[in-house]
Amino acid sequence: MDVRRAAERYPGGDPATGIESFHAFSFGPHYDPGNLRFGAVIACNEERLQPGAGFDEHPHSHTEIVTWVVEGELTHRDSTGHETTVRPGDVQRLSSAAGVRHVERNDGDTPLTFVQMWLAPLEPGGEPCYEIVRGIADSTPYAVPEAAAMLHVRRLATGERTALPDGRHLYVHVVRGEVHLAGEHLRPGDAARVTNAEALDTAALTAAELLIWEM
Repeated sequence: MDVRRAAERYPGGDPATGIESFHAFSFGPHYDPGNLRFGAVIACNEERLQPGAGFDEHPHSHTEIVTWVVEGELTHRDSTGHETTVRPGDVQRLSSAAGVRHVERNDGDTPLTFVQMWLAPLEPGGEPCYEIVRGIADSTPYAVPEAAAMLHVRRLATGERTALPDGRHLYVHVVRGEVHLAGEHLRPGDAARVTNAEALDTAALTAAELLIWEM
């Protein structure tokens, strides 16, 4: 198990324009050949947008983009004609396929924080598509078959334990709270990269929320 701490993430964004970013993998000018991906995951970015801030229209291709809002509301618009507001508890996925453009903004009057995870598809190309699942239930898996990956959301009360899925690759990101996993104390923004995961569980030291990729 390889634990990456929140403080080790690469800083990014543009604080002067209300955008603050933290990248868990090699990203943009922060190139690290030893940290390009884990399993299908090629990016895990925590984005903090002040009211009125956002990312203007920009392109993506050959990437499965999954977004989880921590607080606030995210306005999404894309070149396939979708315009939605993504709220905490919703899972949003944009399959960029052969190419798509989108806009992400905080049009609300309170700060916005979201975690955006990029996955490499098994095959490049295809037609872009968009999906949003409103208020996904705890422990309900969300499949991304294009990347042979499954997202599990875990919301734990203090002292609660939960089994983690087995998998060749398991990526565990702590959204909020503190947990104990295989002898490690994980805090918000920390992540564990587990290879050949089997019979693992985690215990919540406080109320906690986890995003877990099974690959």
